[in-house]
Amino acid sequence: MSSLPKSSPLIGAPGSEPARRAPTIDDVAALAGVGRATVSRALNDQAHVSPRMREKVLRAVEALDYRVNPQARNLASRTSKTLTLINCNSRDAPPNSHYFAAIEMGALRAAAAAGFELLTYSLHIEDEDRDDRVVELFTAGRTAGLVLSPPLSADVALARRLIAQGCPAVCISPGDDVSALLPSIGFDEEAAGYEIAQHVIAAGHRRFGYMLGIEGHPAAERRHDGFMRALAEARPGADAVIALRGDFSFKSGVELAEAMLAGPQRPTAIVCANDDMAVGTMFAAQRMGLALPADLTVVGFDDAPVTGYIWPPLTTIHQPIRQMAARAVERLVETLLRGHGVMTPGLELVAHHLVPRDSVAPPRN
Repeated sequence: MSSLPKSSPLIGAPGSEPARRAPTIDDVAALAGVGRATVSRALNDQAHVSPRMREKVLRAVEALDYRVNPQARNLASRTSKTLTLINCNSRDAPPNSHYFAAIEMGALRAAAAAGFELLTYSLHIEDEDRDDRVVELFTAGRTAGLVLSPPLSADVALARRLIAQGCPAVCISPGDDVSALLPSIGFDEEAAGYEIAQHVIAAGHRRFGYMLGIEGHPAAERRHDGFMRALAEARPGADAVIALRGDFSFKSGVELAEAMLAGPQRPTAIVCANDDMAVGTMFAAQRMGLALPADLTVVGFDDAPVTGYIWPPLTTIHQPIRQMAARAVERLVETLLRGHGVMTPGLELVAHHLVPRDSVAPPRN
């Protein structure tokens, strides 16, 4: 087996013997032909390293006369009790503060109860290196495992990279392909979309506006699928829905509502993929002189705190955000206790419910 010299010379002061550079973990990884995370796991006698791979690492360590840095080892032992929650949103869109705050609260409480530290890490959808940065959190020893929220929880390529690295990860509201690869927590978004559509249809509405969420957000798309299933069963007519895409923000709710309500056959009910857009819709409608809910029914999704305080109070779906985040952390801790890389894929559902309030009324025409 080829090997590197036991130390590599560095340029020293003139007239002195060349200084010698101590070999690093990267040198060991290069000689063994593995990643630095594999070297770390082999040296710390962790799971998910085959006997053959461990032997390659140990032979490289011997060849290089590599010595483990005690401070680095202590740091690694500390990060073994550190979990990381990753949020990701568009750079140009304001964050959904209620959603992210609820996820962080649920995850933080569960991590503390299990004796783990929780860090949060924010990325932008537009970042070309976002997947690299996520993987590096684990390979650099900065975290023991990850909780991924949408839209990262729908990133199949990222899921496969994490599995290849042996990085424990649990997803919140995942895409179908990702839940087949990683442990995941969610609720029945399609059923919830169906329930809120039935509620509005039962009030007598037949002309609808629907505000979609960010493209590629699987949970929001499933809500729309449920809404459309309820409409198909009610047979309101092929031209009964005006569907426009927003970005989950109050601002997009205002803009889309103005567009939907400008025509002569305006909808009598607008269903929104989240509460921020629904509140924006109510603001725009009242600014246009419409009475709510007499002239326009509006419903949302999430059950954000503000929905119970505005007028009229908003009918919405209670999304169990804190419970999902807490359960995601619990699943992650369970995975870590079984050993690195031992992940059981599949989607675990948490219960949701409809919250009927005063923003729904029969249409005037």
